[in-house]
Amino acid sequence: MTAPSLFISHGSPMFALEPGQLGPNLRAIGQSLHGVTAVLVVSPHWQTRGVRIGTSAAPETIHDFGGFPPPLYQLQYPAPGAPTLAQDAAQLLAQAGFNVALDERRGLDHGAWVPLRYLFPQAEVPVFQVSLPHDIDAAGALRLGQALAPLRARGVLVVGSGSLTHNLYEFRQHIRDPQYAQQFVDWVRDAVAARDVEALLDYRRRAPHAERAHPTEEHYLPLLVAMGASTGTDAAHLVEGGMTYGVLSMDSFAFGLPEPAATSPEPAA
Repeated sequence: MTAPSLFISHGSPMFALEPGQLGPNLRAIGQSLHGVTAVLVVSPHWQTRGVRIGTSAAPETIHDFGGFPPPLYQLQYPAPGAPTLAQDAAQLLAQAGFNVALDERRGLDHGAWVPLRYLFPQAEVPVFQVSLPHDIDAAGALRLGQALAPLRARGVLVVGSGSLTHNLYEFRQHIRDPQYAQQFVDWVRDAVAARDVEALLDYRRRAPHAERAHPTEEHYLPLLVAMGASTGTDAAHLVEGGMTYGVLSMDSFAFGLPEPAATSPEPAA
C-alpha cells in the first residue's frame, strides 16, 4: 500500500491521558489503515545538529517532560523499531543533501508515542524517529518531507508531530484567548485545503497572529514535513481536534487517506 502522511497536533503531554476530540479521530484513522509497514515520526522534541535517525530495534518510551501527574510517567509504548527502514530513510536524506547520522540508542519522545497511543493503541506497528535539525527553516522542513516521500510507497506512514498553535507561555500563565488562536488555525486550514504551499512557507508574514501562535517555529515545521511527503494528488483532510486550554489547537491534517476516511469534511478554500 501507499501509506498516507499525517500532521498530528500532540499539544500538551496530557493528551496521553485526555483524548479529547482528536484521540477518537486518530483511532478511527488507524483502524482505516491496512498494510502499514512502519511509522516514521518527525517530532520537535528531538532537535539535533544535522539529521539523526533512530535505529533501535526496541526503542524505549521517553518521558521528556516534568511536573505532570504520576500516571503519565507510568505509560509505556513498547512498539518495535524498524532499523532497516531507518537506514533506508538515512540514505534518502543523504541523497537529498542532508547531513545524516544514525542513533542506535534513541527512544521515542512524547511527540511520537503520545499520538501513536491513539493511532495504533496495540503498539504493534514498528516506529522510528527522524530528528528535526535545530537550524532548519520552513523550506528545509518541506524538503525533508519531500526526501522521505518515497517511503510511503513501501507502506511507511510519515508523521509530522507538532502543534497547530504552541504558545507555551500563555498555556503556563493560564492566558486563555482562543480568538487569536482560532484565526491562525482558520488561515492554516484554508491554506492546506488549497494546497497553498507558498503561503504555508511564508506563514510568519501572511498568517494572522503567526508569531503569537508560534513564538518559535519547531512545532509548526512538522506540518511542512507532512505536506512535503504528500503529493499534489493526495486529498487533504482536516482531522478535527478542537482547542484545548484555550490556546492549544489540536487540529491535524491527513494527506492521501484511503477512502472513506473517518475525518471531518475538507475545509473550504
